[in-house]
Amino acid sequence: MGTVTETVSVLIPARDEEHRITPTLEDALAQQNIPNVEFIVLNDGSTDGTGGILRSAAVRDSRLKVINGDNATPPSGWLGKTWACHRLSEAASGRTLVFIDADVCLAPDAIAACVELMRSCDLQLFSPYPRMLAKTWLERLVQPLVVWSWMSMLPVRSVENKPYPSLAAANGQFIVVDALAYRTAGGHRSVSGEVIEDVALLRSFKRHGFRGAPGNGAHVATCRMYTNANEVWSGYTKSLWSVFGGRLSAAVVGLTLLNTYFAPIIFMTAGPTRTIRLLGTISYASGVYGRAVIARHTRERAWPDALAHPMSIVLLTTMMAASVRGHRRGTLRWRGRPVAHS
Repeated sequence: MGTVTETVSVLIPARDEEHRITPTLEDALAQQNIPNVEFIVLNDGSTDGTGGILRSAAVRDSRLKVINGDNATPPSGWLGKTWACHRLSEAASGRTLVFIDADVCLAPDAIAACVELMRSCDLQLFSPYPRMLAKTWLERLVQPLVVWSWMSMLPVRSVENKPYPSLAAANGQFIVVDALAYRTAGGHRSVSGEVIEDVALLRSFKRHGFRGAPGNGAHVATCRMYTNANEVWSGYTKSLWSVFGGRLSAAVVGLTLLNTYFAPIIFMTAGPTRTIRLLGTISYASGVYGRAVIARHTRERAWPDALAHPMSIVLLTTMMAASVRGHRRGTLRWRGRPVAHS
């Protein structure tokens, strides 16, 4: 891999991240092979020690610029994450913009490798999925589904090459974009009210004729999104309602997942005939095998976690139902701010 000579802006939104932003900053500032780089962090109204950590880091490294946001509610039509990313993009001067969440840790050549891959593949957006770190029982059941969902269900080449917005998968934890394409497509302004802003951003790119795709970023980045059961539940229920486009489609997806991955357990253990029990066993084993193959490919834990794949699906569909219900009632919140309700 060679040196990336173009200007790169590394942009990090941070809100109440004192317990995990230091490794993210250290890894970002230690990036190699990107000599023309600026680092901009937005302190998005943090009420903990995040601001002090950022100020100290900026003193130690003059390449780091800290923007102090406030704790006010974002403007009408905006959510906290999209408003923060928009403000960061407005301050950036790079030809390439790299958005990184404050819980992502990077390999030393991560950014250079991703920029180089985006350019060599003639993409305008590239979203490498970090390796998901999971320690508690609920993390281990749910977190692997983030990558499993798109790797098992989406034709990745079609996501990259086809212009259809429906064929879109991206991960806002780590997104690399061409700055001109980003602004032409409307940037985060075009997805200001989207809870799943990463997928919406790629769809906006596609609508404007640009190309983008997700990728396996397990070798360049890691992320532990949540650290306990409450965070896992709150983090997913805040956004799952928006993934499937409505209650009916969410119900169809949920029932399909249950019939495909949970029903085989029932047939395997309580089927009325030997043939049905055998078919249930084969179906269960196929689901487990697929989960394990993807886990190995993404450097996540395969065994024994893959054996519990049916329970992972049950939890996912339960959170989907809770998310749709919370959205209807207008009770969803994240980081002290309400999630859009309509």
